[in-house]
Amino acid sequence: MRKRRKVKRINYIRKALGPSLITGASDDDPSGIATYTQAGAQFGTSLLWTAIVTYPLIAAIQEMCARIGMVTKMGLTGIIKRFYPRPVLILVIAISFPSVILNIGADIAGMGAVANLLFPELPGWFFSVLFTILLIYSIIKWNYKRISAVLKWLCISLFTYIFIPFITHTNWQAALYSTFIPKIQMNADYLMAIVAILGTTISPYLFFWQTSMEVEEVREQHIIVDKRSITAMQYDIKGGMLFTNIVFYFIILAAANVLFSAGIHKVNTVEEAAKALEPLAGKTSYILFAMGVIGTGLLAIPILAGSLSYMMAEAFNWEEGLDKKFHEAKGFYFTMAVSLVLGLLIQALDINPVKALLYTAVLYGIVAPILIGIILHICNNKLIMGRYTNDRLTNIVGFFTLTIMTVTAILFLVLL
Repeated sequence: MRKRRKVKRINYIRKALGPSLITGASDDDPSGIATYTQAGAQFGTSLLWTAIVTYPLIAAIQEMCARIGMVTKMGLTGIIKRFYPRPVLILVIAISFPSVILNIGADIAGMGAVANLLFPELPGWFFSVLFTILLIYSIIKWNYKRISAVLKWLCISLFTYIFIPFITHTNWQAALYSTFIPKIQMNADYLMAIVAILGTTISPYLFFWQTSMEVEEVREQHIIVDKRSITAMQYDIKGGMLFTNIVFYFIILAAANVLFSAGIHKVNTVEEAAKALEPLAGKTSYILFAMGVIGTGLLAIPILAGSLSYMMAEAFNWEEGLDKKFHEAKGFYFTMAVSLVLGLLIQALDINPVKALLYTAVLYGIVAPILIGIILHICNNKLIMGRYTNDRLTNIVGFFTLTIMTVTAILFLVLL
């Protein structure tokens, strides 16, 4: 009887892992890994506090996006197209499309470079092409339920980052001090790190993905939107975003106690980040780092491409949805495939993958306030949200997020 209850509980937890776990896990993609690793290498444990501060911010924004999808049964782009002037729609697409393509390209390049470290007899570009083909095939061939199941299992790869501080020397007293007592530095490098952390954690593409995934969930599971389903969604959001920030915290800590302590303060490539861990933390940490980059890349790239597909499908009234087959939503899947190919072609420009990832995070940090402002406006519009508009606490956290991201972006641009 006890065993049966245990199995039932495990199955319940497994089924409860909704879109937010996937959204949260994808937030720690190669772009996030590069940003957090550079932050730890450059500033040690000084930026650990950002993992605590950003948690309620990202949870509040993603909850608003999820609620929008559940209540309206429309994605963000569709709502903007229907209820806002056309220039707003053009602005949203214009600021989102290039940054997401750059993010995809940098992720693919990073995965290829790290795979080359595991198998040096084959060039990095070979792996980049291989990963791109694999992703295009799986996205087009598999249905939503299968993709969702695979993505949930890939989340396990993120736990590898949690192990690294426990197999290397960690000054836990200093880490805890930096976690709860911030030391703010008013210089361009420090502000760039904060803008990049905010941008890669509170990423615009996640807004589109979260909203559209909730629409998919409502359709797939025939969810009736009421107080109970909204509450369940909120727990899903809190759990998924907590997962994100725990991993984010340990990536910074791993880089701080291994790289920063050894005097390695600048990580120029993903390869260098992986190689830096090998002599200092042993072969195990090197392999964990490499596999983590590949695992999170496979997890995040379909979400990056998917966010663009939902955006374009809603803008041009195409059929959309990962639950549809290719012939039922050709424009939707074609956009995903093209975005991956464009991302792959970025490598021909010989752009440094880590710099591209960092600059993508910074760009996200600069443009995210625009989308957050639109999301707040939608969530306070009774014509759109009915009785499910924001409560006072959500508005306070939402406007604080908008303010802090706007101020840090402006300060960074001024001091640049």
